[in-house]
Amino acid sequence: MGLGISTPLLYLSILVVAVCGIIYELIIGAVSSYLWGDSVFYFSVTIGLYMSAMGLGAFASKFVKNHLFDAFVLSELLIGLIGGVSALFLFWSYTLGDSYEYAMVAVTLLIGALVGIEIPLLIRLMEQQETLRRNVAHVLTYDYIGGLIGALLFPILFLPHLGLIRTALILGVLNLCIALINFVRHRTLLRFFPALVFGFVGILGVLSFFLLTSQTQQELLEQRLYRDEVIFSQQTAYQQITLTRWHKDIRLYINGGLQFSSLDEYRYHESLVHVPFSAVPQARKILVLGGGDGLAAREILKYAQVEQVVLVDLDPAMTEIFKTESFLTQLNQGSLNHPKLKIINQDAYKFVEQDDQLYDLILVDLPDPSHTALAKLYAHEFYQLLKKRLSYQGVMVTQSTSPFFAREAFWSIHKTLQHAGFHVLPYQVDIPSFGNWGFQLASRYPLDFKQWRLNKNVSMRFLNTQTLPALFMFPEDLLLDLNSIQINSLMQPRLLTYYAKGWNGIR
Repeated sequence: MGLGISTPLLYLSILVVAVCGIIYELIIGAVSSYLWGDSVFYFSVTIGLYMSAMGLGAFASKFVKNHLFDAFVLSELLIGLIGGVSALFLFWSYTLGDSYEYAMVAVTLLIGALVGIEIPLLIRLMEQQETLRRNVAHVLTYDYIGGLIGALLFPILFLPHLGLIRTALILGVLNLCIALINFVRHRTLLRFFPALVFGFVGILGVLSFFLLTSQTQQELLEQRLYRDEVIFSQQTAYQQITLTRWHKDIRLYINGGLQFSSLDEYRYHESLVHVPFSAVPQARKILVLGGGDGLAAREILKYAQVEQVVLVDLDPAMTEIFKTESFLTQLNQGSLNHPKLKIINQDAYKFVEQDDQLYDLILVDLPDPSHTALAKLYAHEFYQLLKKRLSYQGVMVTQSTSPFFAREAFWSIHKTLQHAGFHVLPYQVDIPSFGNWGFQLASRYPLDFKQWRLNKNVSMRFLNTQTLPALFMFPEDLLLDLNSIQINSLMQPRLLTYYAKGWNGIR
């Protein structure tokens, strides 16, 4: 049977199988983390299920005794179909009910098992071409190289330029192309050639249909995922940015999580900005970490004495959108185009590590610590770095999720700041679109909010002399014994557990 087999073609097949397999795995993990937030858990589960399924597939391959090329081509067709529609299927599963976890497990197991079947089949197909020693070495080499290529292509090329749905569909077509090339080259070795060709045409038709209608499919999914009309949607290299509108209410979502509602965002941003300005009324040099929407900057620039605002946001697409889209510049009053403001698109942790400036006020306006990349920006080590960037009389403030819905997470952030050497004052505000929300105000010296006064020359819609001190009053159901809470660090990101426990409990 070895006669007529193209060894280079089979090596190419191994490479493509590995590239597609690892990217399907990453797509499933990414979809899960987008929808549910806990990236560590879902990527870990996806990898574990995928590897186990590959083992089951390898074990099942021993029962294929004849027609090895037919089995290989069939598995390639099925991988193309299941992997190609995987992202669409998972998103639709999420919108249709409570069956997402079952769908995710099923898709991962099927793709993993089919990939696991293919490698042993290819080794056996080439056993008459090379010695076992060289055969296994070459197959595994191409398999591992393909895994590396796929792991690099996904975040660099596929995700930012094609998104999850199109990436999966295009890779499905790529699997079909490998099957087609093997059709043509090894036709004489295929026992069930007509049936496989029929399957190829049918699956290609399905993938082509979904690929041609992918934009429509994505718009339909977004309308089901978001209750209001989607007016902007972009998958960047770092996140999925979605904007919706209902009458006068514009909402920003990042990876499915609500970031603000234009109807009440002023409550959040006034609390974030004007409270610390009451502590340091003459602050001139300001650092904002996050805040790529320019809404915090809008409030900062109301203070005439401010000389410079440095805004550090990881995603250049975010700041560009809020600099250029007219309906968004109306919200932030063109703050991102202000001459006093400097935008730096860089990871906040890296920026603070490398920066050598001192700031009178540091605002940490980042998304909630729902995964490890964000949890590090609430870690003890990060707060120690921020302390070095803070002038002696300066203060810093960080948004700290909800003390009602995620009480342990809120107080873990508080205790972590204390452990980093700060004097910390917690405060909270009610925001209709979010519910109760919390902040931590930190400085090198003890703080006394009773001595603070709001600047009468700065316009505010929410804060006044009565509401300012009320923010620091915590009812009993928001309090917690700090002895029962642990700090968050890079080595032990306990905040992730607290956060997931709080928010997953209300789903």
